[in-house]
Amino acid sequence: MNTFSGSLAAAFSLLASFDSTLQTIVARSLAVSATACLIACSAGLLLGAWLGVSRFPGRGAVLALLNTALALPSVVVGLVVYLLLSNSGPLGFLGWLFSFKAMVLAQSVLVLPVVTALVRQTIEDADTSHGEQFASLGARRFMRSLILLWDERYAVLTVLIAAFGRAISEVGAVMIVGGNIDGFTRVMTTSIALETSKGDLPLALGLGMVLLAVVLLLNVAIALVRRWRERLDGPVPAGPGGVPSALTAPGARS
Repeated sequence: MNTFSGSLAAAFSLLASFDSTLQTIVARSLAVSATACLIACSAGLLLGAWLGVSRFPGRGAVLALLNTALALPSVVVGLVVYLLLSNSGPLGFLGWLFSFKAMVLAQSVLVLPVVTALVRQTIEDADTSHGEQFASLGARRFMRSLILLWDERYAVLTVLIAAFGRAISEVGAVMIVGGNIDGFTRVMTTSIALETSKGDLPLALGLGMVLLAVVLLLNVAIALVRRWRERLDGPVPAGPGGVPSALTAPGARS
């Protein structure tokens, strides 16, 4: 208990003094996750919206693969990206391994199926509800998907916030492709694992508290978006845990 109390007090001291090492790690972690989410969300929004309104042979198989990708272990993604970026891999010429770019790529691969699947479910539900109105006005599928994407912008914003939370809390993939190099590729999750193994509990606890604070802020943001949407559009049906029902079952429809 004394060790824990002393480590906790030292961690608060690091936070209060704005420790430079801690600040650098936090800033890098936020930068990696934000960049990965920007890339993955840009593609995932369009792909998910298109899948939500499109009907084609083999769509069920595509959705099954997409929903399977939601459960991809981060270490498996890290291994695949590592093999792609290694000197003998097809992308080895880029020289990205053990770099900021490699970590962004790994997190993008993890976040993309999450955004795509949740947006697809949201847009498909909206298309079933009132998509025929836009079709009767002559809107083709791609235009209809964009209209519905804007119409469901509050639910989509919740998806984007959740995607950032998925990225920033990931550890396995960035550990493999980034190498956890001090001053270059060390982020919050990998630092917590390393400092705990080294016995530097104050820094590990300090980073853990920052990570928890980020996750808490993300949950508060999701709650505020939900309340804002209810105020503008009326109550949103909720699934388990208060999450909008459109976001709780990405594989409910095919």
